[in-house]
Amino acid sequence: MEELEAWEDLSNIPADPPVMRELCENCKRPSVVCWCSALPPERLNPESKIILLQHPAEEKRCLRTAPMLQLGLAENKCLIFKGKKFPQPKHENLEEILLHPNTLLLYPSKAAIDIKDLDYEATFYNIVLIDGTWPQAKAIYASSPILHIIKQVKLTVSNASNYIIRTQPTEGCLSTLETAAEALSQLERNSIYRQQLVEPLHMLCKFQLDNGAVTHQSKEFLIKTKTYPKLIGKRLSKLLKSTN
Repeated sequence: MEELEAWEDLSNIPADPPVMRELCENCKRPSVVCWCSALPPERLNPESKIILLQHPAEEKRCLRTAPMLQLGLAENKCLIFKGKKFPQPKHENLEEILLHPNTLLLYPSKAAIDIKDLDYEATFYNIVLIDGTWPQAKAIYASSPILHIIKQVKLTVSNASNYIIRTQPTEGCLSTLETAAEALSQLERNSIYRQQLVEPLHMLCKFQLDNGAVTHQSKEFLIKTKTYPKLIGKRLSKLLKSTN
């Protein structure tokens, strides 16, 4: 009898799915953690374009900065292509963009020159960034020979990343959003990109910190202070030695 009553109780459980949190139509995040109010008052419209080569795993991260960049810039000023090597047949017009003489690859190779030392002869640039972790970025670069023939530039910045809720490999590493904003500010000679594009990131970090998140030091800092909780691999060890 008790068993029958238990089954009757189960049969009365409503089959409707649980109520999902309301999502912002713009950023697609839950409305309570939406950062759209921190976007530029008007979408910024630089002469140059940002081209993101995004590793597929990056799209699954809930705390990512590429959407902030895409929504902060005018339409078609931030193009995102997904994959582990580039270009592929599905990447419409990407090969043409990568082979354009005004295209720059932001990648810290030995051949890269400081973006500040670039001869600003063009009125616009296609600024290519690889969006992913450092190992993912290296793998994409290695598997995409076309990237090796693009003029390579790097950023030299003294400020630390504002993305303080995510661990960066070294002290000088910036998020995708910060890198793009700094590059645009220097190439367009206008600090508005540096000032306005990163505001959603500040808002995101503040919300996370107010709700229990903690600030993250870089792996480089933690290793130097002997507080990093894991063994480091040869690749990271080599990278840290090269920055000293």
